[in-house]
Amino acid sequence: MNVVTWTLGFLRPYRRPAAAILALSIVEVGLAALAPWPLKVIVDYVLSGLPLPEGLAAITPAAIAGSAVALLIVVVLAGLFIQVVSEVIRMIHTQMQVQVAQRVVYTLREELLAHLQALPLRHHVLTPTADSVYRLDADAHCVDDLIIGGVFPLLLAALNLAVMFVVLLYVNVTLALLSLVVAPFLFVCLRFYSRTMVDRAERVKALESTLIERAFETLSSVAAVKSFTRERHELARFSRTGDDTMQARLALTWQESLFSVVVTTITLAGTALVLIVGGQQVLAGTLTLGSLLVVIAYLAAVYDPLSAIAHASGSLQSAVASARRVRAIFDLTPEVLDDPDGLDATHIAGRIEFDDVSFAYRESEPVLDSVSFEASPGELVALVGLTGAGKTTIASMVPRFFEPAAGRVLIDGEDAARYSLKSLRTQIALVPQFPVLFTGTIADNIRYGRLDASDASVESAARAAHVHDFVTGLSHGYDTEVHEGGATLSGGQRQRIGIARALLKAAPILILDEPTSAVDAISEGAIFDTLRGLRADHTMLVIAHRLSTVRDATRIVVLDGGRVIAQGSHDELMRTCALYQKMCARLSLGGSFEDGAPVDELLQATS
Repeated sequence: MNVVTWTLGFLRPYRRPAAAILALSIVEVGLAALAPWPLKVIVDYVLSGLPLPEGLAAITPAAIAGSAVALLIVVVLAGLFIQVVSEVIRMIHTQMQVQVAQRVVYTLREELLAHLQALPLRHHVLTPTADSVYRLDADAHCVDDLIIGGVFPLLLAALNLAVMFVVLLYVNVTLALLSLVVAPFLFVCLRFYSRTMVDRAERVKALESTLIERAFETLSSVAAVKSFTRERHELARFSRTGDDTMQARLALTWQESLFSVVVTTITLAGTALVLIVGGQQVLAGTLTLGSLLVVIAYLAAVYDPLSAIAHASGSLQSAVASARRVRAIFDLTPEVLDDPDGLDATHIAGRIEFDDVSFAYRESEPVLDSVSFEASPGELVALVGLTGAGKTTIASMVPRFFEPAAGRVLIDGEDAARYSLKSLRTQIALVPQFPVLFTGTIADNIRYGRLDASDASVESAARAAHVHDFVTGLSHGYDTEVHEGGATLSGGQRQRIGIARALLKAAPILILDEPTSAVDAISEGAIFDTLRGLRADHTMLVIAHRLSTVRDATRIVVLDGGRVIAQGSHDELMRTCALYQKMCARLSLGGSFEDGAPVDELLQATS
């Protein structure tokens, strides 16, 4: 299926309006076929004094037929009526076209956003966010551009061509056949230019997406840009990409303009040829001047839409390129949230087991290598290791954001892949290191963990996360609006709101990725007191770098280079794991211990 056919498939829910548009097109073509005839009557039978044809004379009252002035007024009024009705029909036609096209665009955007959300997290990790936004915003207009700017005008031109050609055959066979001389030239021209224009349009789309990506990256990291005074550097990067985009756009525009000139020249040449031959026939007396004017008007009715399409060829090719980009997203395999054959995870206890799990974002870059450990309800299992050890990746595999390349992740003894994704994820509460806050109120952001939660439940979760006092101190309390990304809140406040959101969800599995890294020591202690109280009913998996977070964990799993190198309690690991000893000395205690410090000294300092 080509992209045009695929794009037209979005019209199916709007079959009736599309049929009405087609009917209006037929009426419009019919009125256009009538429009030149009043001029013929005026030129041939009013101004030139030729007798009216028998058919026209039979329907014209004698009083009007006998007076040239009366006949002139009646014919002019008839022509005016045809033109006004034609304009009204065209207005309704245009309004319906735009209405249908806009609805189709928004339908496509909804489906595209739903599909993007359903794609595995791997896709979003490897694909720039700006590229997805560009496809959702600019590329989604491909339906509008193809339908309004391409398919409907082409259908109207084809219908015009058929009707006008039949009438031209009736008026003059020779001139009708001459009007078709341009067709093969137009076809060859269209085939030649369309081959290269689509490729160039796709390149422009890719460069424009990169340009948006540059701007998005700069503005989303503006604090870092300012702190390093790299404004000029980022502007230079943006300018270089902008120059490439501009040059590609100019090259495409030049080709569009050249194509338009060629098509216009072909149609003008066709009109000139008909005018020469028709003029000779008028001079020879075999064709009236009015009939020649009808032929010229019909040629304009056929050639004008073709020229308009030629002038818009660049946007059409750009629309085809956009449709290809959008279709490429739909061709990606999404996650199946509601697998009818999947197990229902609603009543799981929450036991997690990693069985020889390996994983890589790219084949040449392994992240996890044969990882095995388990966490049972009532346990708090901490994952520790240096940066890049694979801790966050492990946490992301429990809710199946990523699937193992080898091995299995088991939930209550069943392969996690056997569960329905939606039911599994409803049983997992995740607190990332940098919680995402959405536009809305603080209450809305906490309630994101359970949309039907009452105000009392929201407040209870906020108290448990030690964010209630801060919120009530604001002028609007829980109804305080959160700015984009929570920019007006501190890191610790955002973390506590994220913790409150997770606690409100009340899921049996609770995963916390460095949940208190931006929280003061007093709040951290209070939060972990709350978590200890919840431990009996939850399986807790905590990623941590701070000793205060893990020292009383049921089990600590030490990772290095994507492998588990040790497991045990804090005291056990302090005696058996050199990496853990160094981490406690260097990271948790601020580097106050030298390499090779006695283990007893370390234990004493960290107890």
